[in-house]
Amino acid sequence: MNFVFPEQPTVSLPIVGSDQRFPIRRVYCVGRNYVEHAQEMGFTGREPPFFFLKPADAVVPAGIGQAISIPYPSLTKNLHHEVELVVAIGTGGKNIAAADAVKHVFGYAVGLDMTRRDLQGEAKKTGRPWEIGKAFDHSAPIGPITPIAKSGAITAGEIQLTVNGKTTQKSDVAKLIWSVNEIIEHLSAAWELQAGDIIMTGTPEGVAAVVSGDTMVASCVGCQGLTVRVS
Repeated sequence: MNFVFPEQPTVSLPIVGSDQRFPIRRVYCVGRNYVEHAQEMGFTGREPPFFFLKPADAVVPAGIGQAISIPYPSLTKNLHHEVELVVAIGTGGKNIAAADAVKHVFGYAVGLDMTRRDLQGEAKKTGRPWEIGKAFDHSAPIGPITPIAKSGAITAGEIQLTVNGKTTQKSDVAKLIWSVNEIIEHLSAAWELQAGDIIMTGTPEGVAAVVSGDTMVASCVGCQGLTVRVS
């Protein structure tokens, strides 16, 4: 095929224990999926799940055992961290039942949903889309994918983030309001999932601002750790 300019390379993530890589098609994100985080953002209860997307090229892949750097983004004075369990889809489908969802999971990683909170807040007040606060360049640092064959289905266990050695977020995946299986069920009713899709499953309480020079270390049960420095 003859393109008018060179096509962009496919964004991909390394796979633990393999020299192959996981090509990313879409990045789905779940909003307010831990009760305590919903409360700190001014909401309560088990509301129906809602979703937003980040572009695939917002992903900043981390090599196995390697730290990565992201630039402090433009336009904001309030850049927040949000640590999340990331689910990689290996087999697509539509209207997937929660009971069958695990069959569609390729593996897991830990990632950060970086957020220009001031811009997101302004968008909320005016009823406008969140993209300027959520879908900017370098907004999704993600660690290597651990195949489900190695990790097993991740339904419980610690998820944590430290900033400059101080714990800011700490919870348990079991506290997800909507479980991974339920998320896949809801998502696949709205979109036909495909191999290469990844899902950022939501963040626990403790989101806070970071500045240039800060170092974040994210960890999640069953996943390789992720170290990200803000430049």
